[in-house]
Amino acid sequence: MVAYIAGIVLFALCVCLSLALHEAGHMLTARAFGMKVRRFFVGMGPTVFSFRRRGVEYGLKAVPIGGFCDISGMTTLDENVREERPMWNFKTWQRTAVMAAGPLTHFLLGFLILFVMAVSLGLPNTASKPVLGSTDGGAAAAAGIRPGDEIVSVAGKPTPTWQEMVGVVRAQAGPTPVGVRRGDEVLTFQVTIPRVHREGVGEIGVIGASVQTAFQYGPIDAVGATAAYTGQMFAQTFERLIEMPQRIPGLVSAVFGGEREHNSPVSVVGASRLGGEAAEAGLWSVFFLLLAGLNFFLGVFNLLPLLPMDGGHIAVTWYEKVRDKIRGLRGRPALGPVDYTRLANVTMALVVVGGLFVALTVTADIVNPIRLT
Repeated sequence: MVAYIAGIVLFALCVCLSLALHEAGHMLTARAFGMKVRRFFVGMGPTVFSFRRRGVEYGLKAVPIGGFCDISGMTTLDENVREERPMWNFKTWQRTAVMAAGPLTHFLLGFLILFVMAVSLGLPNTASKPVLGSTDGGAAAAAGIRPGDEIVSVAGKPTPTWQEMVGVVRAQAGPTPVGVRRGDEVLTFQVTIPRVHREGVGEIGVIGASVQTAFQYGPIDAVGATAAYTGQMFAQTFERLIEMPQRIPGLVSAVFGGEREHNSPVSVVGASRLGGEAAEAGLWSVFFLLLAGLNFFLGVFNLLPLLPMDGGHIAVTWYEKVRDKIRGLRGRPALGPVDYTRLANVTMALVVVGGLFVALTVTADIVNPIRLT
C-alpha cells in the first residue's frame, strides 16, 4: 500500500511538473521575443508565496495543478495593457511560436522520457518481432540459438511476427530448419522440435523460447528508435481523441455500476492511480509509458483549434493574418485584433463542456477505475 500511494504521488508530481514546464515554455518564448511577461505561477488557487525578479512576479499557488503565464496583451480582454507593444501587435509567427511553445514542451518531455527508457529499461516490442528473450533448456537452445536472436523463418516459411512464428512452429515436428538473424548475419539451425500436449489445444510443436518484450539501445541508436516509437504513440493519441465522443456513454454507464471499458478515457486521477499500481508492481516501464503518453495527449489536446486552448489562440492569430491579407488585396485597411468578447459565448460553452467531461472522467476514475490487472 505504501508503494502504491508513493507511486500515485510521484506520478501526480510528474504531471504537475509537466504542466508547469508547459507554462514555462510560453514564458521563455515570449520573453525571447521581447514580450512583457507580468506573472508566472505554478498551481492554482490562493497564493502560497511569490517574489518579483526583472519585472516578473513568480509564485506558487496552493493547489499544485497546472499554472499560468500572464503575457501582456495576449487577447483584447486584457484591460491592464500599458506597454507600447502588447502581444497582439507582434508578428503572427512570433505569437504562434509563443502559443505553440507550451504544447511543444509536452512533446519534448514525452520524447525525453522515451529516450531515457530506450537506453535504460528498453522500449516495448510493439511490433511483436520474433526476437527471443530466453531459450533456457529448450530445443532452440540445444540447436545453438541464443537470446537476442530474431527468427526470420521456420521450415522455409517467413515469420515476421512472434505470433506467426509460433503458428508455424506448432505445426512442426522433428528436425526443422530455422532461419535466425544474429547481428548482420542470417544463420540456419536444425532444430529438433518436440511435440507436447497443451490443455485445450492438443499436441503442438514448441521450441522452448520466450519473446523479448523490450529492446534496449545505445545513445545513438536510441534517437531513431525513440522517434519511431514516438510516431506510434502520436498515432494512438489521435485515435483516442477521435474515439473520445463515442466513449462517453460507456463512462456514464461505468459511473452507475456498469463495466468500465479498458480503453475508455481517463483523467489525471485515473492515470495517477495506474501509475501507483505500476510502481507497486515494480513495472516502471509501464509507469513511464503512461507519463509519456499523457504528455503527448496534453500536447495534442492543447493544439486543438478551440478556445481557450493554445490551438484556439493560434487559430485566431492566423484568422487575423488571413483576414487582413484579403482586405489588403481589396484595398482596405487592416483591422485590429479580434474582439474576444464576441467569442465569449463559444469559449464559455467549450469550457462548460470540457469541465463536465473532466468531472465525468474523474468520477469514473474514483468509483470504477481502470486497473492494470
